[in-house]
Amino acid sequence: MTKGTVKASELNSFISIRACLPWRVIRAQTWLAGVLILLLFPNAFAESDFSTFWKEFKSAVIAGDKAKVAEMTKFPLSMPYLVKAVKNEKDFLRRYNEIFKGEANAAQCFASAEPHKESDRQYEIYCPFKETPNDRENAPIRFEFELTKSGWKFAGLDNVNE
Repeated sequence: MTKGTVKASELNSFISIRACLPWRVIRAQTWLAGVLILLLFPNAFAESDFSTFWKEFKSAVIAGDKAKVAEMTKFPLSMPYLVKAVKNEKDFLRRYNEIFKGEANAAQCFASAEPHKESDRQYEIYCPFKETPNDRENAPIRFEFELTKSGWKFAGLDNVNE
């Protein structure tokens, strides 16, 4: 090989390395920008996350999957005025019918209920009394959902008339 050929091949490999470098920089910058967006706006996807949570929670209640619903619940679970809070999963499983079949038929209500966004960290579902399931104008039974450190959770039950 001649001296000129060696330099040409060295030059070619140097050019190909430099040609790849901008793509790596762009890829790294794009990745960094994505991470910064997620850090600056942690609730940017909260609504779609709630939508996913709601579909799963609603399905579990309609199916009567008590264990799944318990996994998706924050303890202690807040209860209506003068009703003792639900302390833990064991207490929840024992009181499941009181919570979801007491004043409202949650399974029936959830089938068509639309979540109401109260804030970036809270949604509510309003259900009518089970004696008047079609009375959407009078739906005082409120199921509360909260964004926690571990994601969306069922956080409380209330009768807004009390």
